[in-house]
Amino acid sequence: MLIIKLNATDSTNSYLKRLSVAEPVADYTAVVTAVQTEGRGQMGTVWDAEAAKNLTFSVYKDLSEYELGNPFYVNIVTSLALLKTLSFFSIPKISVKWPNDILSENKKVCGILIENVFKQTKFSSTIIGIGLNVNQLEFENLPKASSLGAISGRVFDLDEVAKVIISNLKYYFDALKKGDLAELKGAYEAALFRKNKPSTFQDAEGLMFSGFIKGVSDTGYLQILLEDEVVKEYDLKTISLLY
Repeated sequence: MLIIKLNATDSTNSYLKRLSVAEPVADYTAVVTAVQTEGRGQMGTVWDAEAAKNLTFSVYKDLSEYELGNPFYVNIVTSLALLKTLSFFSIPKISVKWPNDILSENKKVCGILIENVFKQTKFSSTIIGIGLNVNQLEFENLPKASSLGAISGRVFDLDEVAKVIISNLKYYFDALKKGDLAELKGAYEAALFRKNKPSTFQDAEGLMFSGFIKGVSDTGYLQILLEDEVVKEYDLKTISLLY
């Protein structure tokens, strides 16, 4: 695996995207930076991490030979790779907060930003951005954030963690290429935070309602059982889970 290390960049996703436009990029090429000046989260949020203590990196994945109808399976594969990694490092009570935050108990330790590239309506490649809190111990004004170090009391080797993540990405992308969609989706749904528990949600208009998370659709919509025994699907822009 090729790992490009930078002292600083605007965003590893943007750097890797520019690189892939300028020249051919090998599968699973990763870009890791100590400082990310314009780190991005889902829906334009900012990913802020203490310099050199966390993993801020992006991985290029060629999808040209994949028969992939729904982009959300890239999120599923990435989430499962991260869960497998955290399990390997004995991080307890891990789950996926839909659509792509990784939690330990109820604390966020990782965020994912996936940017897919299409050519003539077919998947060409994807750039997987991962922000993993590793050795940072304090998170000012972020009461729901934590790190592997804070949870375990250990200091982690960032290079080792990155290599394990990439290895696990390869494992799950191989399963995706084989067409193991039901198994992958089932594993993702089994790991959903607050699945089958009474939960409170807020819609785009700010209204709150209760329901039970049941699963996800193939397109990545969250399936919620409402009080009237109807299962309704919601996309990322229309709902948030309050916890």
